[in-house]
Amino acid sequence: MNLAAECDTELLATSQAVVAKRYAQGTWSEQPDRIAEEVPLALIYNGIAHAVMLGTPADLEDFALGFSLTEGLISHAKDLHDVEVVVSELGLELHLEIASAAFHGFKASRRQMAGRTGCGLCGQETLQQAIRPVSKVGHTLQLQPHALERALNQLPDWQSLHQTTGGVHAAAWADLEGHLQLLREDVGRHNALDKLLGALFKAKVDTRHGFLLLTSRASHELVYKAAFAGIELIAAVSAPTSLALRHAEEAGLTLVGWMRKGGFSVYSEQKRVG
Repeated sequence: MNLAAECDTELLATSQAVVAKRYAQGTWSEQPDRIAEEVPLALIYNGIAHAVMLGTPADLEDFALGFSLTEGLISHAKDLHDVEVVVSELGLELHLEIASAAFHGFKASRRQMAGRTGCGLCGQETLQQAIRPVSKVGHTLQLQPHALERALNQLPDWQSLHQTTGGVHAAAWADLEGHLQLLREDVGRHNALDKLLGALFKAKVDTRHGFLLLTSRASHELVYKAAFAGIELIAAVSAPTSLALRHAEEAGLTLVGWMRKGGFSVYSEQKRVG
């Protein structure tokens, strides 16, 4: 990734120091605090502006690759030739250079969208665009419950930005025994997953040999992105939505929710766990 020389380090920081006036036990006091950075991230493909998302300015090359693949803008990781980050007055511009064949398809099918934080459907013009067919996943994964519990127990130690700010989501990749291998954080849950998937694609990780752990609810878009990557199990600390469950069932994907110390709920394809 090329980083433009004029980059402002403040816009590339993941958090900022603030002072909050806190009320506790009947008294007021000034307390130092840190809050997560949230900046506009404009994705520009071969000179054409495509999308603006709000996100955390970290792991931007992973984000560019994961977003481009899961949104169908490129077909292979090798189609993304370069990412250059340029600071503007309003945020960060990610200038992506993609292969000419991919760019031809991009121009034919691209859509404009202005994304709220982690928004999964912003800018879609039709129901067909918004609710895309979900990919089928394989049936090779088998996990013991202790693997899910181990991954959850390890999660806090990997969430460095969340420990500092308390204001970001995480998407983590765990092996079959529940040992965390990779984690990415962002103020948007979709962005965190795109970053993680970008890292997995770049490292050529075999997604049949592990599972996904999310600190958010399990929404349709997260199921869609995970199924695209061939991931067979999603474990989320919160609940799934009805559309997420419907599409998990269509994909043949195991959807686990309400991950807590001492238990969890399996909503689809229960045979992979136990």
